[in-house]
Amino acid sequence: RVILLELIMAKVSEKNPATSEEMNAISKNADFLAACFREKCEAVLKLTSASAAEAEEALVAIRLLDVLCEMTSSNGQLEHLQALPGLLETAIDTLRLTHLAGKQAVNIFTATHAMTGQEEISHPAVGFKSHLIRLIGNLCYKNKENQDRV
Repeated sequence: RVILLELIMAKVSEKNPATSEEMNAISKNADFLAACFREKCEAVLKLTSASAAEAEEALVAIRLLDVLCEMTSSNGQLEHLQALPGLLETAIDTLRLTHLAGKQAVNIFTATHAMTGQEEISHPAVGFKSHLIRLIGNLCYKNKENQDRV
């Protein structure tokens, strides 16, 4: 699933404009990807005490967030995703929960670097909060209704 999401991410973030057929396919999948993110986003919170199964679900949620951020960065998908019910609320609620989880345990959601020699150790969830903020900002871009909700 992660590899498929990475392929979608590569297609969405290409500099070359997509054909209308590709844009239609991406639009149809945008609803599905947003619904999957709303369903799986809390799996990332379990990374503070994760087992292997929970870590896999969390990686899927992280990649879903990356794809949604990229989709909302282009005008082609922005208005459609801004109008989806529940996506903005889910992002805001997840940001609140992530912030609280970071305060209660080791904060894996922000860029903290533990140096061992010359190596940096980073967690897959590093930057998750910043991507949530990016998604929230994109969903509010030129959308008065979403701005008022936030």
